[in-house]
Amino acid sequence: MKTAVVLMNLGTPEQPTVPAIRRYLREFLSDRRVVEIPRVLWYPILYGIILTLRPRRLVPGYAEMWHRFGDSPLRVISRQQVEKLQAQLRQTTTHAPVVCQAMTYGAPRLSNIVSELRASGIEHILVLPLYPQYSATTTGPIYDQVAALFQSQRDVPSISIVKHYYQHPLYTEALAQSVRAHWQQHGRAQRLLMSFHGIPKRNIELGDPYSDHCVATANQLAAALQLRDDEWQFSFQSRLGRAEWLQPYTADVLQRWGEQQLASIDVICPAFAADCLETLEEIAIENRSVSACWWGGEYRYIPCLNDSDAHIALLQQLINQHLPR
Repeated sequence: MKTAVVLMNLGTPEQPTVPAIRRYLREFLSDRRVVEIPRVLWYPILYGIILTLRPRRLVPGYAEMWHRFGDSPLRVISRQQVEKLQAQLRQTTTHAPVVCQAMTYGAPRLSNIVSELRASGIEHILVLPLYPQYSATTTGPIYDQVAALFQSQRDVPSISIVKHYYQHPLYTEALAQSVRAHWQQHGRAQRLLMSFHGIPKRNIELGDPYSDHCVATANQLAAALQLRDDEWQFSFQSRLGRAEWLQPYTADVLQRWGEQQLASIDVICPAFAADCLETLEEIAIENRSVSACWWGGEYRYIPCLNDSDAHIALLQQLINQHLPR
């Protein structure tokens, strides 16, 4: 059986320009999975405020990232992950699956990738969302897109989806290795902050398991690193609007640690499989600037797993476990 794997991530603007950022945000923030506010209330905010003001504010930071990477950092790192995983599978697997990449929002789209794979004779497709912790706001839209494929095609493709992998031992070990490598190069900071992307608290109350998955990840990583309770903390970043989101908020934790005059802190984002504009701009740069205003301690960002050997080994194991033999 000819098989393929599609690595999926959130998406990225095509260019660091106001029109491109506005197009991306419009598609992303119009998804009912992402924002569950009634449209009659949400659209005036989205079109009247967010899409009017936010793209222009984001351009300078995004342009800097494009200059550093030569393209969108998520797009560059995603290509690296695909190339390295494909090479590893070909070295270790007799009939290696084809590996490609798609984005939930923007290009390349899952529907187009699936059409290309089907045209090339692929019989089974494994969709691997690069979200270790499941949330209806991230992995949920991928299920929606797969369902739309089933509804729109007469010859329905054979597709399976990896729902989550937050408990996989190779995931925990990959995170632990990245922290140890950072410590070896820069020394060990006084505290480790595990900052996850936030979602509204109401989502959890309605049944989203994301919070439990994040807490489990944090505890597993702390145990792997043999950290005492006073040496680490988890938090949630990237609030939008006035509603209560998952707590503790990253900004509040950093402020509290600043008031305690800590000498140094390390920050890692375990929910992200690849560095993107959020981790590189908001966490690595903006939070460092804010922290510098609160106190003079050292603020250090630990990169995401990206295309590290440990991460590729995890992805290969997930593929071996979920693809039909």
